[in-house]
Amino acid sequence: MSLAPLEQVSARARWLLGLAFFVLFVAVWAFFTLGGFVSPTFLASPITMLKEGVLLFTQYDFIGDIGMTIWRVFAGFILAAVLAVPLGIAMGAFKGFEAFLEPFVSFCRYLPASAFIPLLILWAGIGEMQKILVIFIGSVFQIILMVAVTVGSARRDLVEAAYTLGADGKGIVRRVLIPGAAPEIAETLRLVLGWAWTYVIVAELIGSSSGIGHMITDSQALLNTGQIIFGIIIIGLIGLVSDFAFKALNRSIFGWSAL
Repeated sequence: MSLAPLEQVSARARWLLGLAFFVLFVAVWAFFTLGGFVSPTFLASPITMLKEGVLLFTQYDFIGDIGMTIWRVFAGFILAAVLAVPLGIAMGAFKGFEAFLEPFVSFCRYLPASAFIPLLILWAGIGEMQKILVIFIGSVFQIILMVAVTVGSARRDLVEAAYTLGADGKGIVRRVLIPGAAPEIAETLRLVLGWAWTYVIVAELIGSSSGIGHMITDSQALLNTGQIIFGIIIIGLIGLVSDFAFKALNRSIFGWSAL
């Protein structure tokens, strides 16, 4: 394996190196927990974690919790994307619209989604809408700004060439800006989907009777670190699978791009 700066590695080597890190991580974890260096009250061993995971699936309908969490993530994320992508395109394409909206969007981007939970409980109760709105708030402003930056960085020579060929403003947006920015917009959505997984756990920690976050809260009350760790790992695995699926979809749709 070469260690030269910026030199690429083969796909096989990349997979092996990634797997090696996970193996090393679990080995260190097992050494400290099974070796008695860390109390089980504070950190369960990998074996205990797996046993608790089997118990969750066989006795506590954990598959239902996983399904509810996935539904909340994608409902909030899709709602945010449907609103944010057109607004981001408009901000990137029309500088007047950007000047009007960007200060507010930039301000809201720094507001933590968790800070809205008390208000959302008052407005929407503790049902599904409250949890979906937490994910929506945490995602929508990020998508708007990132899409606006992507569209606004379009190549000027392509825009000028389109004007020379007789395109109007609407044609520039539809035939130059959007096609040129589409691969990066898709990549933006992939990145923000990963952030949405952090928001759903925050939403489920308060006033929830289902979901992975609810299970983690119940396990914390019982000092069951095995179940807590298992829930966290499941979130990471689902997020990793969705990330790979999103990336593969982007490559299939925008095969000509650099994604």
